[in-house]
Amino acid sequence: MEFLIANEQNIRLSVFLSLLLIFASLEFISPLAKRRAARLSQWLTNISITVINTFAIRFILPIVAVGVSSYAAEHNYGLFNLINLGVWPTFILSLILLDVLIYGQHVMMHNVPFLWRLHRMHHTELGLDVTSAVRFHPLEIVVSMLIKMAFVLIMGIPIAAIIVFEIILNGLALFNHSNIKLPRPLEHLMRTLFITPEIHWIHHSEIVNETNSNYGFNLVIWDKIFGTYLDKPTLPYKDLRQGLSEFGFDKPLSVFELIISPFKNYPEEGKSK
Repeated sequence: MEFLIANEQNIRLSVFLSLLLIFASLEFISPLAKRRAARLSQWLTNISITVINTFAIRFILPIVAVGVSSYAAEHNYGLFNLINLGVWPTFILSLILLDVLIYGQHVMMHNVPFLWRLHRMHHTELGLDVTSAVRFHPLEIVVSMLIKMAFVLIMGIPIAAIIVFEIILNGLALFNHSNIKLPRPLEHLMRTLFITPEIHWIHHSEIVNETNSNYGFNLVIWDKIFGTYLDKPTLPYKDLRQGLSEFGFDKPLSVFELIISPFKNYPEEGKSK
């Protein structure tokens, strides 16, 4: 754990880049559907957004969740710092609770009008690929981090659990946004526990009840418990159209258009609510 904490940034970046390349390669080998956007322009757009988000977080919230965790531990704040459950029970329970938090936050992003205006940028992607996992508006990233920081402070989530959870979350987000068709036995096995591409692609469908389903990023259990799980889309994956009708389906939006999108009104506003 000490090694993990001391080398957090290098480990997270190494895992992210490795999985990005692995899943991108698998998209060539076994795509779930025909690519709907030019790979180069899609990657440039989404990676540019990632760079903007990184600078936004560093500038606006330099402390972030790990810093809050350290502060809580030093000052004995938070439930897990007040109640000693042991290292491993606290660690495992923290991972589970963080995953529930991400699920609940995602549901909130779809149902609170202001937050939906931020989150809908993520749903403008006309055809998912591995880089779609990082396509979030900078303000949504800031809001998400504030929620996470508050939760970490209240619960006293340990630093190691935060780092491991972020690595898992980033890796599984890359996986389930990817344009990858898994072998049928493997897909059925994985979806008993995790969100697979076939599950998450439904969430990016233009059809309203499909957009409002499958909110999980890691574990599938929360969608099943809270009644938001959808097993399969209305249309076959090769015909499934992704995106939002208010933004159109003719061409991808530019980085500038995506950044200003929360501050503009579009036809059919609030489609997913």
